[in-house]
Amino acid sequence: MKISVLSDGGWGTTLAMVLVDNGHEVTLWGPFPDYIEEMRRTRRNEKFLKGVELPVALKLEHDLARACAGVEIVVLAAPSQFMRGTLERLRAVARPAGLIYVNVAKGIEVDSCKRMSEIVAEVLGDVRYAILSGPSHAEEVSRKIPTVVMTASRDAAAARSVQQAFMNQYLRIYTSDDVVGAELGGSLKNVLALAAGILDGMGMGDNTKAALMTRGIVEMARLGEALGGRAETFSGLSGIGDLIVTCTSRHSRNRHVGEELGKGRKLAEIQREMGMVVAEGVKTASSAYQLARRAGVDTPIVDEVHAVLYEDKDPRVAIRDLMLRDAKPETRR
Repeated sequence: MKISVLSDGGWGTTLAMVLVDNGHEVTLWGPFPDYIEEMRRTRRNEKFLKGVELPVALKLEHDLARACAGVEIVVLAAPSQFMRGTLERLRAVARPAGLIYVNVAKGIEVDSCKRMSEIVAEVLGDVRYAILSGPSHAEEVSRKIPTVVMTASRDAAAARSVQQAFMNQYLRIYTSDDVVGAELGGSLKNVLALAAGILDGMGMGDNTKAALMTRGIVEMARLGEALGGRAETFSGLSGIGDLIVTCTSRHSRNRHVGEELGKGRKLAEIQREMGMVVAEGVKTASSAYQLARRAGVDTPIVDEVHAVLYEDKDPRVAIRDLMLRDAKPETRR
């Protein structure tokens, strides 16, 4: 197949490499011509994927029209808060009819509180859409460490096409039709990873993190069901699977931000230090908080993360407030 990956970040670059391994004709697009030229020259993406050599067969392109000419699949890999801008640029170029748009961003747009599928529909109209989500750090997939994820689409044929295009001996893909659940699972877990990092930064123990993750998946499913997802999706790869890896891994940008917050550093300082590397959970915490208020859903952990990020609440007070909430039965949803 002829496939274009839009965004030269770490995950976009990794997926482009996977697709090249699978024998596809792949173009990786990036918005900055100078950096694309640097990658052409060095065959590396040191800014976002250090220490990995790009395959010779991978084409690098800064012209969006050329990148999308004749493609059968477009992989949307821009961070969620930049997705709308990327789609606006995409709308202005010629694209083949019937191509499949595969979103791999994990976030919810600030202010509008829209999921990526909603933004795609708003900007591009009724197109063939799928999401690829699950426990998958670029640092590991790029080194061919066995990884299992899922693709969700309301178009069963599109889901199968994505499964076949991406799947190989080190990347296994399952299919689903629960787009809402998959998008929310991949987004909300980043908020909980911030909380996990805060616990690490404060020196809390395994008991505390286990409690956070267990009750966190309950919140994810509760809010997800209220917004149209299915409960079982949150027990799968895009739910608890992604939550586990993001809350525990040294590769997790969201866990890293939380850890620095737990050590007492300020968010603005941490983000400046990270440069162009994005921790999706920071913005998603605001969107998730707003969505929960609109839906009338109880999300105590999300609420406390929001308070730490945006109301300057002391994380120790946040933990105390969570522990001293009214006593309840575990099974209550």
